[in-house]
Amino acid sequence: MVVSPEAQILILVGLILAVTYLGIFPTLREKTLNKLMLIDFGLNVLALIVAGAWFWGTGVQFTLLFYETNWAIFTIVCYAVIEIPLFLRFAKAHGIRLDGRDDDGPE
Repeated sequence: MVVSPEAQILILVGLILAVTYLGIFPTLREKTLNKLMLIDFGLNVLALIVAGAWFWGTGVQFTLLFYETNWAIFTIVCYAVIEIPLFLRFAKAHGIRLDGRDDDGPE
């Protein structure tokens, strides 16, 4: 079975985000915006490293809606598009403030 390069990246991003939102984030004792962003940044870099190992220097073009792009842009855009709704739902479910403050006191 041959899987398209776009599908390979989507599967990679899906697996990373599944592990993140079903395994890593729920087990954190303190769930703060800064901690989640730091972990997420590391996992985004992991996705780029894996995608780069697969596609760097191959010349493979990725179709992003109506545009042709490279593997790095495709990975970053797909990661963001898939993760933003997951993050917003997770933040709401766990009472994580999106303004960066960790307290409930006055400003």
